[in-house]
Amino acid sequence: MAIIWFDIWDTQNGSKAKLLINHSFNLGRHIATVRATNMNPGVPQCHNCWKWGHSTYSCRAYGSRCQKCNSPHKLEHHRDLAWCCKANPKLNPPRLETAQGLPCPHSFKCINCKGDHMADDYKCSFWRNRFNRDWHSKKAQKAQETRANSIHLAIGSRKS
Repeated sequence: MAIIWFDIWDTQNGSKAKLLINHSFNLGRHIATVRATNMNPGVPQCHNCWKWGHSTYSCRAYGSRCQKCNSPHKLEHHRDLAWCCKANPKLNPPRLETAQGLPCPHSFKCINCKGDHMADDYKCSFWRNRFNRDWHSKKAQKAQETRANSIHLAIGSRKS
């Protein structure tokens, strides 16, 4: 099964869309049926900080983040600015610079689910649930509770 979203340029009363809804057409050897849906039913993913639940325009992050390593740079600057691709002779064993023309060979952690993929990858559980607002709300609430607990513990340990 596949879901394809497309916009229809239509009149105000939606006469063109009404003609298409519930009609079928062939797509290769498959039969596709057009169904109506709400506009923008998914949960937005910010292309600035790569978190879910808000758009890029309403992001409060101070700068762009890399969806690969979550460092303060855009993906197109990853090779030039990321710690993982730069040489570090002080490490034991020393880390060599990733050769020009080769992709970054290092594994990363998704900022959302902590999985071994980029923040906008289809393997991410957040991406797979991008149309499930309840799922995202529960994840956001759980993350907020975790942050509040860690702040509470940090303040409590300072008083001791």
